[in-house]
Amino acid sequence: MPNEPLVIAAVMIGGYLLGSTPFGVIIMKLAGAGDPRNIGSGNIGATNVLRSGRKDLALLTLLGDGGKGAIAVLAAYLLTRGAPEATRNAMVALAAGSAFLGHLFPVFLKFRGGKGVSTFFGTLLAAAFPVGAAAAATWLVMAFLFRISSLAALTAAALAPLFALFVFHSPHAIVTLTLFMGALIFVRHQENLRRILKGQEPRIGGGKAAEAPPEAPPGAP
Repeated sequence: MPNEPLVIAAVMIGGYLLGSTPFGVIIMKLAGAGDPRNIGSGNIGATNVLRSGRKDLALLTLLGDGGKGAIAVLAAYLLTRGAPEATRNAMVALAAGSAFLGHLFPVFLKFRGGKGVSTFFGTLLAAAFPVGAAAAATWLVMAFLFRISSLAALTAAALAPLFALFVFHSPHAIVTLTLFMGALIFVRHQENLRRILKGQEPRIGGGKAAEAPPEAPPGAP
């Protein structure tokens, strides 16, 4: 592939900047609904935007956070036209992983981002549709059975590498991508996991009080 170092840089930097776009913050502010960082858990994702009482804004945030990952993947596909399949798979995985990191650690929000679930699904559906669809189905089944969004997300993240490796026999780059994103989802959901184990995690539509936003670090505005 000609200019491979430039393509790698474009894929990684472009993917990261796309992932860094905080749709939850932008959408709520444009709608005059405040800032998601000041409500509920303080998270910028769709689940916390829903706590504002605006389902429409939550849906737009979900589409935006998932879509930015998908766009990063599609851009990588376009940039690697004519390249060997292994190279294209690697570039797609790099783009997806970079977009995912951008959402978790966005440069536009001083590297304090979301938990990555919507971007996880968006990138995976674009990079390896059968794996992404199986993970999304897992989320839906778990959410229906237990009514706990975080539990559904953690289950989907845990099973995605197994789907990629054993069910769909995906390329190594895609398997690595699912492991990478799944591990980071578990890291970002540590508090949720502790509440799940204690039986204290809020249920979808349960009307429980939302958790307080995290304390700002010393010296933060």
